[in-house]
Amino acid sequence: MGHPFPIREIARQAGLSEATVDRVLNGRGGVRESTAREVERAIADLDRQRTQVRLVGRTFMVDIVMQAPERFTTAVRGALEAELPALHPAVVRSRFHFRETGPVAELVRTLDRIARRGSQGVILKAPDVPEITAAVGRLRSADIPVVTLVTDLPASGRLAYVGSDNRAAGATAAYLMGQWLGDRPGNVLTSLSSGFFRNEEEREMGFRSAMRARHPDRTLVEIAEGQGLDATQYDLVRAALERDPEIRAVYSIGGGNIATLRAFADLDRECAVFIAHDLDHDNTRLLREHRLSAVLHHDLRQDMREACHLVMRAQGALPPAGPTLPSAIQVVTPYNMPAATNR
Repeated sequence: MGHPFPIREIARQAGLSEATVDRVLNGRGGVRESTAREVERAIADLDRQRTQVRLVGRTFMVDIVMQAPERFTTAVRGALEAELPALHPAVVRSRFHFRETGPVAELVRTLDRIARRGSQGVILKAPDVPEITAAVGRLRSADIPVVTLVTDLPASGRLAYVGSDNRAAGATAAYLMGQWLGDRPGNVLTSLSSGFFRNEEEREMGFRSAMRARHPDRTLVEIAEGQGLDATQYDLVRAALERDPEIRAVYSIGGGNIATLRAFADLDRECAVFIAHDLDHDNTRLLREHRLSAVLHHDLRQDMREACHLVMRAQGALPPAGPTLPSAIQVVTPYNMPAATNR
């Protein structure tokens, strides 16, 4: 496990004691396999962030806690690490706590561990449930600011929300859907990963409200709890298509789009319009192949930059600023993909 980093730096990155890291690095035993993996991840994170480690300036250790499919957490990690050099002369170091699914209690334990261990700030994507709200309150009591990312927890003690206006995004999807379907018959499948994420609930409400106002005769068919994972999404979509032969379009709020398209193909059904969210690696490929009609996207790099600035302001390192504005909603088609993804 070769590396150029002091044990102290690795221990801080991993959130472990120096003695534990020393045992792992020197193969002395007495540590769990999961702990050894945490040390390996910490070294990998430090290696990606090593350009920042050498900068002279105030250091901020920020914890990124997210429940989301791997394709989205990978996009968030890449966006943050791309922004790190631009935060000079401050040094922002990040610890990542990612999971695709699981019980709320595990997320709460992660947040409580951070509260006990300490952090300059937490960037959080989590379901809007009372247990998470309470955990955010405990972080606030420990003087650790929390910035919610993409999906909000407005009843919690979070410092601010960073992301797009999700109701507006849903209404935008409805506008596009109505324009592109036109007078063609067909029902619209709306797909959520979970009803507990506020951003998805707000997108669905914005979409449903605009569709009712502009296209009251168009039937909407909802599926949920696929967690944005292909394995579960396929079964939900296929069952919906088998129940309703009139489904002709999809508004994908929560992801799992490869599986959704596979279900249509396996039943020899046409998907006339398919609107999705976020330019992750799956959606980028599907859009390039013209299998998606459009992706509603917001600049994750801008979001991560703003989240880091909010943490710095909370720690007194930057002057106060006005309220955080929602991220701009970009309608991306196969013909206007950002240069960074159009390769």
